[in-house]
Amino acid sequence: MPTPTKGPRLGSGPAHERHILANLATSLFQHGRIKTTEAKAKRLRPYAEKLITLGKRGDLHARRQVMTKIADKSVVHELFTEIGPRYENRAGGYTRITKIGPRKGDNAPMAVIELVEAGPATPAAPRAAAAPAEEAPAPAAEQAEETAEDTAAAPVAEAADEKAEGDTPAAETSEDKGEDK
Repeated sequence: MPTPTKGPRLGSGPAHERHILANLATSLFQHGRIKTTEAKAKRLRPYAEKLITLGKRGDLHARRQVMTKIADKSVVHELFTEIGPRYENRAGGYTRITKIGPRKGDNAPMAVIELVEAGPATPAAPRAAAAPAEEAPAPAAEQAEETAEDTAAAPVAEAADEKAEGDTPAAETSEDKGEDK
């Protein structure tokens, strides 16, 4: 869990900061990605991930806890029916922050924070071990296909060679006519 911030807040005070984070989280859940300053994105990440974890729980108490932070009922409904179940097998890391460079007017560092695609969150070692096992039969199948293509392509290639040999005298005669002039 990140440590609470000390010193200046995003807005003018702690209440304003809570409202800013709630509005940013609402926009993130509505649109899937938002463009904001790096500081706001870094502050939004743990806030949004806790709300998504509550959405994964899906019980009434979790819904009421989210409703204290996000006022829009349609966004809360989307969080519990779509976003939460999407990350059911993922143990955190629901958001991604990508830095996109400075803002034009005041040169503030900007970032895009987005919800990551919910794929299966399995450990890396089993996934790496499973990949070579799947690839092992594939080369054998490819070799069988290549030999089948070679045997089928051989008569076609021979026919093309015979046709090319028949075309060469005509090509030579047209070249010879060009040389005589």
